[in-house]
Amino acid sequence: MHGPLDLRLLATFVRASHAGTLSATAIQVGRTQSAVTMQIQRLEEALGQSLFHRNGSGVRLTGSGERFLAYAERILRIHDEAVLALSAKGLHGSIIFGSPEDYLIAFFPTLLKSFGTLYPDVEIKVVSAPTVELRTLLNSRQIDLALVSTPDATDESMDIVRTEPLVWVGSRPTLDLHDFGDTVPLALPASNAMDHRAACDAMARAGLRYKISYASNSIAGLIAVARSGLAISVMTKEAVPSDLFVLNTPLPQLSRLGVLIAFAESERSPAIEAFADHIRSVLPTL
Repeated sequence: MHGPLDLRLLATFVRASHAGTLSATAIQVGRTQSAVTMQIQRLEEALGQSLFHRNGSGVRLTGSGERFLAYAERILRIHDEAVLALSAKGLHGSIIFGSPEDYLIAFFPTLLKSFGTLYPDVEIKVVSAPTVELRTLLNSRQIDLALVSTPDATDESMDIVRTEPLVWVGSRPTLDLHDFGDTVPLALPASNAMDHRAACDAMARAGLRYKISYASNSIAGLIAVARSGLAISVMTKEAVPSDLFVLNTPLPQLSRLGVLIAFAESERSPAIEAFADHIRSVLPTL
């Protein structure tokens, strides 16, 4: 590849990727179809890769095109963020953002600091609640957007921005050192929480005896019980404090959760869209 990439070529490529036809892309970008074709060809020559399979007026991404699409969208998004952040108008507004407590602990400080640097005039209010409660708050439009969990971490139809492994957590390096005997005491969130169901299902599949000794929807409460050594708990790996241990065999492996962005069914302000784009850009790198 020679020289920097032309942002106009990237924009045309992204639109063509989503439109699926060069004729529709031409209408969107205000150019002729032949001009759009030339732009795509220039980009392919610059990259030294074929980005589309062509059949008639239709186009379909090649393997290289699929890989490059994520980069192109990220480049354009960062460009737009930079222009907006340095413009005279800037971005203003208020956002009510929801998230499970473990994601807040693991990710929100970095997300808030980096977003605040770009958009200092956007106010973010935070609501901490389990996914099932966040869904209710979204449906009633009490929050604008939220990070929520899904047990299907591979569903491409959802706005999944990251996957997180669930892990067993205890006060000592191995399960044997806890000296629980034949029945493992668990400290879990409420029974409708994904962590709770994942833990019970995994223990049942492994044929291990267990009992629910402590229940708390607060991760701080679960961490406190785990620290006491009276039970083990389950949480996302990034939320495990440094003084606790991730436990493995003979405990069964737990599933991964998909972390996705969910929105209230209402018109999204520029501030909401900007924060969602920022999450998509930053969260996978944390």
